[in-house]
Amino acid sequence: MNWLEVCEDKRLQNLPYKIELNRWGKIEMSPHRREHSFFQGEIAYLLRNLLPHGVALSECAIETADNVKVADVAWASRQRWESMADRISCSVAPEICVEILSDANTPEEMDRKRELYFQAGAVETWLCDESGHVRFFNQGRELMGSNLCPAFPRKIES
Repeated sequence: MNWLEVCEDKRLQNLPYKIELNRWGKIEMSPHRREHSFFQGEIAYLLRNLLPHGVALSECAIETADNVKVADVAWASRQRWESMADRISCSVAPEICVEILSDANTPEEMDRKRELYFQAGAVETWLCDESGHVRFFNQGRELMGSNLCPAFPRKIES
């Protein structure tokens, strides 16, 4: 199965799950709790306001070396966004890719997704835990805060 087929399949629309494709084209789904949706909305809102020269994206489908992965939130500069305007998924990762952790996520899974986002062109990846604490990474290491969005808080308050 490819990403266009997933997007057009009526049976897969309006599911309360995050859908991704693994390297073999098989669908993987993860359920979300309400806190996940809250953090997703807050992060997108903050990115939109703190970085108005780009676009904030929710459930951003990104083509990676391991098929399509979906960042919970992402931010792309206008230039990067316009370079992929006619695509069903992002052919290049947005500059910032954010994952919101849940009980189902393993550290190995998150390490792999960060690696895939960097390989696809991300400049920073962020992890938000279930308490709202945000960790920031560039390709080489964990950062004290975001270099691309220095005003972004290290904790999202609920």
